[in-house]
Amino acid sequence: MTRCFFVSDLHGREARYASLKAAVLRETPAALFLGGDLLPHAALEGFVEAALAPLFRSLRDTLRDRYPRVLLILGNDDPRSEEPAVQAAQQQGLWEYLHMRRTELAGFPVYGYSHVPPTPFRLKDWERYDVSRFVDPGCVSPEEGLRTLAVPERELRHATIAGDLERLVGETNVSRAVFLFHSPPYRTHLDRAALDGRTFEHAPLDVNVGSIAIRRFLEARQPLLALHGHVHESVRLTGAWRDRIGATHLLSAAHEGPELALVRFDLESPGGATRELLGRGA
Repeated sequence: MTRCFFVSDLHGREARYASLKAAVLRETPAALFLGGDLLPHAALEGFVEAALAPLFRSLRDTLRDRYPRVLLILGNDDPRSEEPAVQAAQQQGLWEYLHMRRTELAGFPVYGYSHVPPTPFRLKDWERYDVSRFVDPGCVSPEEGLRTLAVPERELRHATIAGDLERLVGETNVSRAVFLFHSPPYRTHLDRAALDGRTFEHAPLDVNVGSIAIRRFLEARQPLLALHGHVHESVRLTGAWRDRIGATHLLSAAHEGPELALVRFDLESPGGATRELLGRGA
């Protein structure tokens, strides 16, 4: 069995990373998936180089040939200005950066994708229109807000999550694949936000905030496993950190409490996944 860890939405909290490091040292999984929102809120430039890379370098120095494959993406709260530092650490062999990329793990294809549909938040580095240029009431379009790195105007106006996923996968059979997403799919147990009864300019807000494009992609392509984060309160509201879309297992490591939510799974049997809260956070 290929034993894997999955975590997401650590938001730079030192105690969560300490819990993760201790678990990796104790159990030495074959692979560790990190699903975005890894950096502190309003992260200061240099966090990856100053804090994240040294932590994983320490793990590698300690574990040596037992060091896991580390597969990661960034999330909508992570400034894209840190992407060059993430790529530099990849060149040092600390991890594999998977946004819009494919790799293989124990014979299973693995794909990564960071973007989320438009949110009310101002940072837009990792936001895309979903299936069209529609924006939910109360949200800020990808063409507005703030970006730490400039992108072409055509991309701002016309790029969609649906189009990205088509380019990422093409016509490839992904029935044995694992997808590392930051956004959950729309209308599942994993995308339920605490928006009950709220309105914006008299329009009711949708309590499901996941990606329609990701849901349609999973329905049509039926990969083995999809890993998600982003919506911290969904587990509290739905009582579930897992779901299914047809044959595809969905697992979430998002958590609104101070602890680290650690999801353990075997690639060969993701239906047996477990989730444990570790530590008390910071």
